[in-house]
Amino acid sequence: MTIPDWHPANGMPLLDSSVPGATLHFAPDWLAAPEADALLAHLQRDIAWEVHRIRMFGRLVDSPRLSRWVGDTGAVYRYSGSDFLPQAWTPALEDLRGRLQEELGARFNSVLLNLYRDGRDAMGWHSDDEPELGPRPVIASVSLGAVRRFALRDRRESHLRQVLELPHGSLLVMSGDTQRLCRHALPRTARLLGPRINLTFRWIDPARRR
Repeated sequence: MTIPDWHPANGMPLLDSSVPGATLHFAPDWLAAPEADALLAHLQRDIAWEVHRIRMFGRLVDSPRLSRWVGDTGAVYRYSGSDFLPQAWTPALEDLRGRLQEELGARFNSVLLNLYRDGRDAMGWHSDDEPELGPRPVIASVSLGAVRRFALRDRRESHLRQVLELPHGSLLVMSGDTQRLCRHALPRTARLLGPRINLTFRWIDPARRR
């Protein structure tokens, strides 16, 4: 069955990507500064952050960031050999989900929260291509706090890549064949930076879990 392309309901700008197959929409000032400031403060203060264990080179290690998996009951996410059970939505996260669903015309039942404490915390090259996300997932990524570089590259030809700076209050949406054809990362940096929180909203289909 052919899955139709998703297009944002609010006409969010489509980026001219230098990576073939990548479909990226980007709004650098999606949240107004006071709203972004309040959300960042809430998440830093009220989320019970955890160190998730991930599998690397055949063994479990601590991930180089703090995380929290939040979602509806049943939105269990399997990543890097581990199952993550969803924690309850906070009112602020629930409100943000509702706004994203209304403005983007997409549905989300979960969100992965990542806290990068400084420039040493990072995310390695990967794709959000787990079976329960479906073949062409819509991933809506909200950034708060310090500006960090987001890198995207072609799976087969790694020299084909693109780098974006994600400012406080920005929204980046990946859709179409992006996860199938590309990998993305948040590289380490030697710059002195404050904390950055990233929220990636997604739809988990339990029926697709292997």
